[in-house]
Amino acid sequence: MEPSPSAIACLRRTPRSWSDCTARAQSCGQTNNPWLLEEGASGSSAGPGAAIAAGCVAFALGSETGGSIVAPAMRDGVVGLRPTYGRVPRTGAMTLCWSLDKLGPMARYVEDTLLVLAAITGPDPGDVASVPSRLDFDATASVAGLRLGYFPKWMAESPATDVDRAALETARKLGLVPVEVALPDWPYGSLNTILFAEAAAAFEELTLSRGVDQLKMQVPDAWPNIFRQSRFLSAVDLVQADRFRRLVASEMARLFDKVDLLLVPSLRDEMLTISNQTGHPSLTLRAGFVEVGQARSDWAPDPAHPLPTFEPKRRVPHGITLIGRLFDEGLLGRVGIALEAALRVADERPAGF
Repeated sequence: MEPSPSAIACLRRTPRSWSDCTARAQSCGQTNNPWLLEEGASGSSAGPGAAIAAGCVAFALGSETGGSIVAPAMRDGVVGLRPTYGRVPRTGAMTLCWSLDKLGPMARYVEDTLLVLAAITGPDPGDVASVPSRLDFDATASVAGLRLGYFPKWMAESPATDVDRAALETARKLGLVPVEVALPDWPYGSLNTILFAEAAAAFEELTLSRGVDQLKMQVPDAWPNIFRQSRFLSAVDLVQADRFRRLVASEMARLFDKVDLLLVPSLRDEMLTISNQTGHPSLTLRAGFVEVGQARSDWAPDPAHPLPTFEPKRRVPHGITLIGRLFDEGLLGRVGIALEAALRVADERPAGF
């Protein structure tokens, strides 16, 4: 898992042009996290996340089905704006899951993502799911009095850290009103039946070929393996999951009757699954730094290839995520800008970049 000297050298060179940056990226192999070169940049939008963190580009477009903008934004210390499902057309993009896929901007600062979103908002005849929408955004408007929902249980346990809890306190000092919220104790992971079934259909050639045998990490939760297994799902399984999805959407609507937005730990599995299945927008931004004693992986542990450990521990960015009402990205941006200014951690860059 140790990155090669040539890969490190490639990542650390300052690109002189977009073509120069692209050529170097193609020669580097695995996309590494500029903050911690011994680990990947997370995925699926690893390229945009790493390129922005390394200063190759001012912004890029990521895609998300179940966390693929949130996760690299979190790990690479950049801002990721996952828009409401249907706001941004996906014309020309690779399909993974028709009813979940979303395209959104990633950048170094919150306001930049809103500027990009304004330029790419749909609709487009090439994507029948894209709809007309309006982006209302005022970066200077006050955030005082906004009701900020949070889950006490989630904020008290992993993957939340002191950074998440400090961000909630910072929001309170800015005048937002923290409101404790809760969702029913339901098996939200079963919603992924929809994702796996649609992905198995989209990647039929891959799941039926022996190409999966060439996966770098042959672990049970490697996505192509899951897609292949999904061919054994029944139609009843899919219909029941979709009925459950409607119930969850109703619960989210009920929750947003009580609050204006949510603050959640970025990688909390339940909310990643719920908000992607219901199509709600999210904004992930750097809120501080944590120390890690081991490189992080996007897969289940592989005993044959242990991850590198560090002594002393390494300092890496840590982000928080805001979840908003459907098509209310402007409010997310307003609160995100206020938090970004108050937290004062957005300007720091990884060493060597």
